[in-house]
Amino acid sequence: MATGPEPSLRLTLEEFAAFLADVRRLGFTLLGPTLVQGDFVHREIAGVADLPRGVGMVQEAGTFRLVPRGDEALFGYPVGQPSWKPVFFPPERLLWTGRRTGRGWEIRLPPEDREPVALLGVRPCDLAALEVLDRIFLHGPYVDPYYQAQRNTALVVAVNCTVPGGTCFCASLGTGPRAAAGFDVALTEMLTGDGHWFLAEAGSDRGRRLLSELPGRPARPEEEAAASQALAQAAGHMGRSLKTAGLKEDLYARYEHRHWAEVAARCLTCGNCAMVCPTCFCHLVEDSLNLTGDRAERRRIQDVCFTVAHSYIHGGSVRSTPRARYRQWLTHKLATWQDQFGCLDCVGCGRCITWCPVGIDLTAEVTALRVPETPGPAGPEERHDQAGASAG
Repeated sequence: MATGPEPSLRLTLEEFAAFLADVRRLGFTLLGPTLVQGDFVHREIAGVADLPRGVGMVQEAGTFRLVPRGDEALFGYPVGQPSWKPVFFPPERLLWTGRRTGRGWEIRLPPEDREPVALLGVRPCDLAALEVLDRIFLHGPYVDPYYQAQRNTALVVAVNCTVPGGTCFCASLGTGPRAAAGFDVALTEMLTGDGHWFLAEAGSDRGRRLLSELPGRPARPEEEAAASQALAQAAGHMGRSLKTAGLKEDLYARYEHRHWAEVAARCLTCGNCAMVCPTCFCHLVEDSLNLTGDRAERRRIQDVCFTVAHSYIHGGSVRSTPRARYRQWLTHKLATWQDQFGCLDCVGCGRCITWCPVGIDLTAEVTALRVPETPGPAGPEERHDQAGASAG
């Protein structure tokens, strides 16, 4: 399990609590998983007592519920609905305010988010999602200064997944269940015959400094082996998988595949899949003016590509049917995103499957699309799209 010459550290539950206290003493706002009136959310926590002890999750297509585990595990569940994306790319952000003066308009930018945050419990798939967002907002041609300010100061404490969900497929994408990079400290929670403990690995100089100040001892080879075995078992029990070899080319070749219409017949175009996705970042920009005309604001607001208005161009929407909108979402994530940003826009977290009201399964739809279709009459939505394409 060790990623460098130094051994991994074995932390008792008490030493883990001390680690969280040290993080807060360094001035970080500690954000972690909590339960609020039965909802699983990320918010500020004070320490171990705020974590959801003994809680498990059951996830399947269109199904999510919390269940008791019958033990004291603090991270005994897969990813829940919330990702860490809103910490760095919130659903709504003020971009600027304007004030009319005698000499014209005075524009003011809001302050950047500079309060350092520590993220506790970031799963490997969500680490991969942050890497995708980094490509766009940190390393792309147009750097987002708000994303950059918050991301560059954040401390990331990952937790490896020993309990996969029914909709998880990160193992097939190489994004889990073990964190490989992108963290300051990575933890593997273990409940064994000799107690409740954590295997801690440093992934950065800052992480090494934090762990060096703890009283935990170096992990023994058998303890590292036990953690590795738990992660291997998790990888072998993923509920789903996605084959990526030749995926982009197959989707391009299946652009008019009949299965798009079959999916559209079930899709509600509610946008839940895009809303819970840890990498989707569609947004709109909204300008407003007060009644006296001397104050203006511009805001960036989260949007999804499933709305008719999202693809509106003068005269109407270019994706007026559910078939066109679902096809745009799926092909962008798995095909055109690779051309645009050099990676997949899917990390295998399975949230889009869990939180789809009708249980549409991305992995199953891709499998169906890769099957050569048999000739047959076009359905009504196919004929609608074909007519629109001909008119265009």
